[in-house]
Amino acid sequence: MPERPRRERPERERVAAPRTRAGSSRKPRTRTAWSRNPRAVLSKRREATPKKARLPRRPARRPTGAKRPASPRVRRRRSVVVTLMFALLLLGFLFAFVYPTRTYLKQREQIQASQERLGTLERETAALEGDTKLLGGDAEVERIAREQYGLVRPGETPYVLVPETTPAITPEPTPDPNPEATVPTTPTTAPRGQ
Repeated sequence: MPERPRRERPERERVAAPRTRAGSSRKPRTRTAWSRNPRAVLSKRREATPKKARLPRRPARRPTGAKRPASPRVRRRRSVVVTLMFALLLLGFLFAFVYPTRTYLKQREQIQASQERLGTLERETAALEGDTKLLGGDAEVERIAREQYGLVRPGETPYVLVPETTPAITPEPTPDPNPEATVPTTPTTAPRGQ
């Protein structure tokens, strides 16, 4: 690739050189020399210093896979962020799965209870429809009127059977095997009629 001709720039005023330590052999840099060709200045410096005395300007780069250990502050922040993310994920899981599942199970219970109630009501309705068919005839109405309400036709004499009364039998007290242990009780009120 052919080199481009460099444009010459007008020379700028020199900036005051920075102070150097006493006894230093280095020359102060000028701004113009550095700005014109920084590579040339660096190469001259490298040539001037012996190879063993050269120090790298930057620390050696780490291998690609190596990572710098995190500081405690960064670790703490990461743990807080991870905890918050886990909490949000758990909350999202609850809203996405647990709440709808709970609602679904509750609705299933309600449907089952409603179906049981519906079955009971259908059985009662069938029994009442059967009674309605029976009551459609005069014979059933008359039977119910005689049995439950004691009604009779005009000119009939009603007879009522009264059950025989039996005297109430009170059980006799059994003798106590240990009469000393029992305390006799006295009536608190006087019997009536005396």
